[in-house]
This record gives sequence, C-alpha cells and structure tokens, in this order.
Amino acid sequence: MLCSRRALLRAGLLGGAALSLPGRLLAASPLAPDADLHWLDGEAPSWDSGQSFGVPWPRGVLRHVGNLAAQANEGAALPVQSWPLAYWPDGSIKWSGHALGGGAAPRTVKIAPGRPAAPVEKVTVREQGETIAVQVGPTCWRVPRQGSAVIASAERDGCVLLRDVALVARAQDAASGEEADTLTQRHFTSRIGSVTIEQSGPVRAVLKVEGSHAGEEGAWLPFSLRLYFTSGSDAVRIVHSFIWDGDADRDFLSGLGVQARVPMRGALHDRHVRLATEKNLFAEAVRPLTGLRRDPGEDFRQAQIDGRAAPGISALPEKFAPLLDSIPAWGDFRLFQGTSEGFVVTKRTRKGRAPIQSLEGRRARGLAYVGSPQGGAAIGMADFWKRHPVQLDIAGAAGDEAELTAWLWAPDAPALDMRSYRDVLGMTDYPAQNRGLDVTYEDYEPGWDCAKGIARTNELWLWALPATPDTATLESYAAHVARPPRLVASPAQIRAAGVFGDWALPAITGPAAAAVERQNDLMLGHYQGEIERRHWYGFWNHGDVMHTYDADRHQWRYDIGGYAWDNSELSTDLWLWYSYLRTGRAGLFRMAEAMTRHTGEVDVYHMGPWAGLGTRHGVQHWSDSSKQPRVSNAAYRRIYYYLTGDERVGDLMRALVHSDRALQKVDIGRKVADRAPESLPPGGIAAVTKPKDLPDGVIQLQFGTSWGSLVAAWFTEWERTGERRWRDRIVAGMDSIAALPRQWWAGGANFDLASGRFVSGGDQISVSHLNAVFGVVEIMAEVLPLVDAPRYRAAWIDYCAWYNAPAADWERRFGEPPRGHNLRQAHSRLTAYAAHALGDRALARRAWAEFHDRDLPADLAAHNVAEGQVEIPGLSTNSAAQWGLAAIQNLALLPGDVLVE
Repeated sequence: MLCSRRALLRAGLLGGAALSLPGRLLAASPLAPDADLHWLDGEAPSWDSGQSFGVPWPRGVLRHVGNLAAQANEGAALPVQSWPLAYWPDGSIKWSGHALGGGAAPRTVKIAPGRPAAPVEKVTVREQGETIAVQVGPTCWRVPRQGSAVIASAERDGCVLLRDVALVARAQDAASGEEADTLTQRHFTSRIGSVTIEQSGPVRAVLKVEGSHAGEEGAWLPFSLRLYFTSGSDAVRIVHSFIWDGDADRDFLSGLGVQARVPMRGALHDRHVRLATEKNLFAEAVRPLTGLRRDPGEDFRQAQIDGRAAPGISALPEKFAPLLDSIPAWGDFRLFQGTSEGFVVTKRTRKGRAPIQSLEGRRARGLAYVGSPQGGAAIGMADFWKRHPVQLDIAGAAGDEAELTAWLWAPDAPALDMRSYRDVLGMTDYPAQNRGLDVTYEDYEPGWDCAKGIARTNELWLWALPATPDTATLESYAAHVARPPRLVASPAQIRAAGVFGDWALPAITGPAAAAVERQNDLMLGHYQGEIERRHWYGFWNHGDVMHTYDADRHQWRYDIGGYAWDNSELSTDLWLWYSYLRTGRAGLFRMAEAMTRHTGEVDVYHMGPWAGLGTRHGVQHWSDSSKQPRVSNAAYRRIYYYLTGDERVGDLMRALVHSDRALQKVDIGRKVADRAPESLPPGGIAAVTKPKDLPDGVIQLQFGTSWGSLVAAWFTEWERTGERRWRDRIVAGMDSIAALPRQWWAGGANFDLASGRFVSGGDQISVSHLNAVFGVVEIMAEVLPLVDAPRYRAAWIDYCAWYNAPAADWERRFGEPPRGHNLRQAHSRLTAYAAHALGDRALARRAWAEFHDRDLPADLAAHNVAEGQVEIPGLSTNSAAQWGLAAIQNLALLPGDVLVE
C-alpha cells in the first residue's frame, strides 16, 4: 500500500533520529563511557610496534578525551595518548582516537574514565634548528627539515645505528624489451619540501614529511611520508604515499624504494644477514664459518647461527686462523618477489661478481636485517608478496657501510609501463565513442585514459637495533609485518554507539533471516576465495576485484572495457565494511582495508585537471574516460578512518571537500547531453541533460552519484572539525532540492558552487538506477537524524517509497510510464527505509517482496568453484555488493515478523 504525500510530509516534519535509525539500535546505547577492545585476529601478537585505533561513543556521553585511561586485561594501567576524531552536533565526542605503546601486547584493552598513565620512557620531540630530534627510550631519531634524507640518523648511546634514510627512484626512457641502443637510465632521491609535527608524545609522535623525487633532469613523483615513533618500540612505522605524475611515453619507472645506510662494525664473520621467507628465516653471515672443510669449532659456528659475537680470533684453532681471509665474504643479498607465487634469494660477493641462487620459495613475509653484535637495522613491508614486484636488497655488507633497501617496485622486474593498453580505433568523436560503449561497456576518449595524478600508499617499518636480534625476536617482527596486528572494538559496541547509519548485528529471528545471512556469507566467501584463485594482486591491483564474470571462457572479463576492474562500482567497499561491522571477521576487515587503500589512491586523481574525481570501472584502473565523484566518494573511506584513525585516509577525505570545483572543467554528461535518458547505453554516464549556457560558478549536478558523494566529504569534515559551514552546505543542498518542482525525481539540477544550493532546473522527471547505489542511502541514514531539514526528509522518503512502486501506481501519480527504474532488488532498501520511517507494514512487506524478486544464485556451494572454474552465469561484483547492502539494511530496518511471514 503506497502512502500519501501528506503522510510523507508529516513524517519529514516529525524529524529526529527515530525516523532513520532502528529503535533497537537507539535503545542499546550505554550510559557511561567504557570500551573493551580485542585483537582482530583473536590473539595478542608476540610483539607489537604500537597501536592506534578509534572508539565510538553514543551521542552526549563523552565530552573530553583527556580523562580517558587504558587498562590491560589484568587491570594494569597502560600508557595511552588520546585525541578526538569526530564530534556529534552537540559537541560531544563521537569518535576518539588512541595510541598505545609497543613491545609486549596485552590480551585485551579497556578504555574507561580515569587518569591516563604516562609511559616510563616518554616519546619527546625537540626542534633543533633545521633538525627535529625524536627521542624514543635510548634511541634518538633525527629528522631534517630539508635535504634528501627523510631520517638523518638513529643513534643509541652515541652509536649511529642507521643513517641517511631516503626515498629512491629509477627510471628509463623506454619500456623493457623495447629499449633503443641509447637507453637512458635516470636516478632520483627524495627532496624534502616540508616537515610537520602532527603529534609530539608522550606515547607516540607523528611527523609528516612532504616532497618529491629529484634528479638531474628535475623533480617528479611527489610524496607524502608519515613517520610514527612509539614508546616501547625500536621501530619507526612509515606510511609512504606517492603520486604518479610521469609522462607515460618516456617515464618507465624501474625502481621505487626506501633506502637506509647501516654502519657495519666488527669482523666479517660477525656480520649477520636475515631475510624472512615464507615460514622461516634465511640466516647467514657475511663470511660463513659453517660447512667449511676445516672446522673453526662449535663456539664459532653456533655464534653465527645465533647472531652473537664469535669468540676472539685467538680462540680459533691454530691451523684455521691463517685461513680465515681465504673464505669469500658475501656482501650483497637480494630477495626478489616477482609474482604472488614465487620469490628467489640470491647473493654475491660484491658488485661486478656473479650472483648465485640461494633459495626459492612462494610468498616471502617481507623483512630484511643486516648488522652485527654492535648494532644493525631491519626493514619490513606490509602486504609484501601481494604488492609484487617487490624486492629487499642488502648491498655492501662486507664494507664499512651497508645499504638496506625495501623496493616498492623492484629493479629486477620489467619497468613499470603506464601507457594506455589500447589504440584509438577511430573513436575520435562522441558518436563513435558511444558506439564503443555499447559493445565493450568502456567509455573511451583519447587522452582521458591517463594515469597522471593517481597515487599509491605502502606501509613499512624500520628498526634501529643495538645488536642482531635472536631468531624468536626477528620472527615476531616478521609476523608483525606479514599480518599487522590491530586492536578493534566489537560489533556490538560500534552498533550501540549509533554510528554508520542503518545496520544491525546478524539476524537470528528465523529460517528466512538465516537464509539471508547464509547467502551474504556465501557471496563474501566467494569473493575472498576469488582473490586467491585469480591472483588479484600486484602493485596497482591489490585491493580491487573484478566487475563481471565471463561464463563462456570461465574467466572474469579482465580485458573487456568497463567489465574489468570494479573501481567501487555500486559500492563494493561499503558491502565489505558493513559486513565487517556486523561480524567482526578479520578476513573481511583485511579485504576491506586493502580495498580502501586501493580505491582511495589508485582509482582517484590527486593532482591535475581531474583532482578529486575517480575513474569508472575499466581494464586499467584509470582507462575509462568517465571521471566522477561517485568513485572518489568519502563514504567509502570513512569507516576505515574512524576504526583506525589512519591519517593518510583522513588526508584523502579532506582533499575531497572542494572536489565539486573540478566539475567546472569536467562535464560528466558530456557525451549524452543531446540524448534522451531512455536512449542511453547500459550504464550510461548520465541520465540528466546538461543545460546550455550556465553562468560561471554553476554546474549541473546529479543528486545521488555526485551531490551525495560530496555530502559524504562535507559531513565527514563537519564531524571531524565541528565547523558548521560544512553542515550548512549540506542543509543548503537539502533545502534547495526540496524546493525544486520535481525534488529527487529530477535526478539532478543546476548547482551553485558558492552557496551549495540547487538554483534552477529540476522541472523534469529523470530517474536513474545509479542515483541511489553509490553510498547516498548510507550517508542519508547518517546525516538526516543530525540536521533539521524536514521538507527534504519528506522528499527523500517520497523517493524511497515510490522508486519501486508498481508501474500502474506510478503512472497514475506522475502521468507517465516509469523509466530508468532498474536494480529493483537493490532499491528494496529504499522501500524499507520509507516503511521504517512511516511505520508502514504494507511497505515493509513490499520491501521484502522486492528484495526476493530477483535473487542471486540461491546457494553458491552448489556451483563449481574449484580452482580455475567458476560457473555462475551473470555474476557481477556490483550486483553482489548491492544484494549484500540491501540484505544488511533491510534486516536492520524491517521488523522480523514481516520477514518470516
């Protein structure tokens, strides 16, 4: 039964959270600030470099973070550093950020009212002219404000353990295999532009270093580097981000890394190299004393194995001592991971001598150490084999100083080729390009398939160590790098805080709900398995999934236009994050984390004419010419940001608050301005005609895919800062949509950038199936309870109630047949939202009917999902994501007795 417009308006005027959030969720809020956290993987790590995480609080409960303390499972006080991450509109804390020290990890952690404990050895930051000194226990890290070194040195008790930590890059002017006789190789190193102290202790200090890679021909590859110094830890955590700004036809990146110089002390047989392989350590000395024809004695051999100083030379057997210098010294070691399925370790005595193969394996964990009993350094890289081709190098260990390098793009791999994968094929005008879209689903336009401006972020750790660690310690470091531990709040606590809109814990109300839960789990498990089965890994690819399956060749459509990489199409990111929020499963968190790192960096432009916009799904992550806010959408990043407090993701969202300005230069609907919505090809770029001759500062903007994505950025900035101008900009848009002749049914209108209002247009019905499937449903569920916009709320509920209305009812109301009403099942959550807001049980029954009307395969287990064979006709990631989101939100919004009727 469809509700009247009067009922819709009355619902809007009532306002308040009760219209948007399930009553069960509102009633579950705790009365006092208290948060229990646990380890994502179930057990505390054997060693931790330090933790940072976010904790949600119900509205009005917590006013200040300075009176929060941390306790271990035994009740012992833990040193903690706290700061606000987000605020409710009344000024109370919505999300608090916390940092704990490194070292031995507690089994559980509680955040509760109390006086925060200070660490025994505080992290301190001192500004000393052009150098910033960060003291962590006995180690002093020096960070210069200019020059090439991002860390000048790490000293302990007057001994320099490492120095001249710099970013390095290499490039050649032709693709590997296409080199001319005069191939030019270029070398670059970091050039610091600025250093900002973001936190200064006592538990952790955070320094942000920005600059570029400089060489003889100039500078390129801008970088942003955060250094995290934590009490109790000998390691500095490094979050390394860079922007690709090369010329694809002449800049072929042949190496990109983080390099440190490590002073080498003592005898060659007391210098140790350690590489973390798949399950063990490759452990050798620069000059080996084991396996020789002559035996130096067990004390010498065991010392090398243990990483200790061997007895003095005088303790060697008399016949052995004169032979010591005849043993080759191995100064260079390399671990090269060329694919996700294999690595090789080689070593050589020095540059100019042949390397020999030492070891092969499958998936290295990504840690390397070089040093001696007098000190050394280690470096590790998260997601090592998943980001192939990668490489760990130790060079010059037989000399006075070794180079320790973690290569994010391995020099041993073919050079990075950023050229377009395709030719123009005659697509020089819009008609030809639209014909191409009709057949390959790719929106191609020459010059718009450029990668210039995309980015990538990697996470590393760099240790300054007073001596070679024992095997157990290095194994704990390797385990940390391979699977970084995380403290997290429970799903129940996050839900009770009333954050992230309409979702609920897994339903246990009967067989119908259980079937929905089972299907969602099967879909999630299928995609987790496909990542491994299809090897969706690599420098640019890690974190993304494919869009659509090709049942004929039993292969995902990796080479077919817009059917290839998903690029957040129809909110895959949100499906994963809401599924994690409900279940707390570690595998879902890590899959969603990798997707957030990928889609926020690789699929989005961070400089140039498309800065702030993302790229529609395609064969290369940047190859489709449709650049839109629906992909750069802050809604896809904010859940990860609040769970972790990750500063880099915070930067990415903040960079989007003015991304609407990019639409002055980029007309999303440029190819369809003269085409009626019903004549668009499947997945057409826009369903709203762009008016001609708009005044300066006014753009045509779609409500769901564009304005809704911008609202996510403005809302997040309002939460983070408390600045009402972002709230006011949202409300200006809402009020002006409500004032348009067709309100949400217009699909879009003319938007004034200065005021944030829709100022004209909106007098024609133009419905697009894409308007409500790019995060706008989720962001409206969060925003509407917090702002006073009753007429907009009524307009939104009207859109939700009528989008899936029966065709006859629609035509009676609007005087024309419905067009553009696709994705019926996904839009069942709009019906559910309206049913919940209005208390309309007839709408609730209709919502479930719509949800079950076009289900995905009832049981994936019935299909052949063996290695290399997946037969699920019509399977696409975005349909799975929308099915999952509809299931999650309908379960949260609709009463269980309606579901099981």
